[in-house]
Amino acid sequence: QVQLVESGGGLVQAGDSLRLSCAASGRAFGNYAMAWFRQTQGKEREFVAAISRTGDVTDYVNSVKGRFTISRDNAKNTGYLQMDSLKPDDTAVYYCAAGFGEYIGPHTYLYDLWGQGTQVTVSS
Repeated sequence: QVQLVESGGGLVQAGDSLRLSCAASGRAFGNYAMAWFRQTQGKEREFVAAISRTGDVTDYVNSVKGRFTISRDNAKNTGYLQMDSLKPDDTAVYYCAAGFGEYIGPHTYLYDLWGQGTQVTVSS
């Protein structure tokens, strides 16, 4: 069983960058597709980016395309979300998620492993 722990969140100014990490315990991380979601209070969890098991396929919500980059290093059992040109609207708790298989995409209900979340706050 894989467990996920996010890190790298914080308080930054608009235009700054952050890199989130998702450390996976267990030896089977390479068998899991993964994604990043975010959630603000009172709203549903929103898809941000997804990556296939091998890293060959990626997808992004339109609002972050060209600013965020999802990646993974299966040898290090870690996934990443590089966030550049941050905007106040990016403020949220960010969660990484994993699901067994090649690629899952934006479908929240198909991910069965979730981290505890890391807060990202972008001030204007």
